[in-house]
Amino acid sequence: MSGGVEWAVHCCVALTEVGRPVPAATLARLHDVSMSYLAKQMQALARAGLVRSVQGKSGGYVLTRAADLISVLDIVIAIEGPEPQFVCTEIRQRGPLAASPEECLRACAIHRTMLAAEQAWRESLRGVTVADLAATVDRESSPEVLPAIRAWLIAPSD
Repeated sequence: MSGGVEWAVHCCVALTEVGRPVPAATLARLHDVSMSYLAKQMQALARAGLVRSVQGKSGGYVLTRAADLISVLDIVIAIEGPEPQFVCTEIRQRGPLAASPEECLRACAIHRTMLAAEQAWRESLRGVTVADLAATVDRESSPEVLPAIRAWLIAPSD
């Protein structure tokens, strides 16, 4: 998975802390990441309907629905696409001992194992929401973390 997934998840968690649009530049500064790359991730989230872009002087990004209705899998799919992460290239049909296509009617054990693992991690990510992550940050971090993020995001930009 690309680093864009991590950035997008962090941004969605941060957006739970404010009720107004946050510019991509502000989110990039908060996380000390590339503005241009982060903007691409935010645009992907917007295309997927997870965030909405608000135009104008007070513009930026806001979540389109409650954080408990956005799963981590929703974010992964928005950034990476719905295709499986593992792509079988039928390597067993290559090389000096290549199997014929007729011998490869069933997916090989490696392909089946990778698909089963992907199904498991997708189910796991489907079961975790942005609200769950924000609650975990609140529970496991110092009590000042989320209020500090909120204050930083709503402070006037320099």
